[in-house]
Amino acid sequence: MKFHDIKDAFFSILSTMEFLDIIDIVILAYIIYMALKLIRETRAGQLVKGILLLVAGYFISKFCKLKIIEYLLKSTLDIGLIAMIILFQPELRRALEKFGRTKFDIRFGFGQGSDTLVKKWENAIDAICDSCVELSATCTGALIVVERQVRLGEQIETGTIMNAVPSKEVFGNIFYPKTPLHDGAVIMRDGIILAAACFLPKPQNDAIINKKLGSRHRAAIGMSENSDAVIIVVSEETGQISVAMNGVLTRDYTHEKLKQLLYKEVTDEKQYSKDSDGVKGGKDKNENS
Repeated sequence: MKFHDIKDAFFSILSTMEFLDIIDIVILAYIIYMALKLIRETRAGQLVKGILLLVAGYFISKFCKLKIIEYLLKSTLDIGLIAMIILFQPELRRALEKFGRTKFDIRFGFGQGSDTLVKKWENAIDAICDSCVELSATCTGALIVVERQVRLGEQIETGTIMNAVPSKEVFGNIFYPKTPLHDGAVIMRDGIILAAACFLPKPQNDAIINKKLGSRHRAAIGMSENSDAVIIVVSEETGQISVAMNGVLTRDYTHEKLKQLLYKEVTDEKQYSKDSDGVKGGKDKNENS
């Protein structure tokens, strides 16, 4: 096919395109972009490269009339969809969970509004921040999971149901060394300590995580990869306060910085009422970071 024929075919397609066709192309491009963004720097990225090589090999063998290679590659690609579902199962699950994390229900009145969330979490956030600072001062290890839209029923079932109102004393008793509930994570829902001593999933790429990080930090990263939860970790070695979200661990949190983050991520509030003066104030320092 000559270049002139290709140009004519291209302009012929453009002349027959309608507005809905443009929308169709834009939506498809966005889906492809999101799929590429999801698999980037994961095991799925390498698998996609392998599949693309197989497809390229199939067309090359067909063009060169290499019948045996063409047949083998065609047979391989025929079962490619099933193979992709099996191989990409963790990635597909994560993608579907992300699509399910929408604020549609809140925007249209089917969920809880921001004011309701603030009321539920205001005392809990204060208790979390105060407890983490005290536990940090004594280098007492702690792992607190703040549930958001993705329900954590699988992890809750592995622990002990508490349904307790959060406070410094309660957190101190839970994470005090050698107590029955200290070895595991606390999971909070709607501002209440729902369960303690819960086991969390391991990170998907455990081999590439910094070897200096302990089991609590690894569990926090693993939980953040599998949900939209905010996970707070207090190191028993250094007393350092860290937070894991979306598979990323950030460190060196102070009382104020942790409080700002929790109000922003859990209640969608960029401002909060400070204890010192009782008025609204203080923009979120993490807003542009």
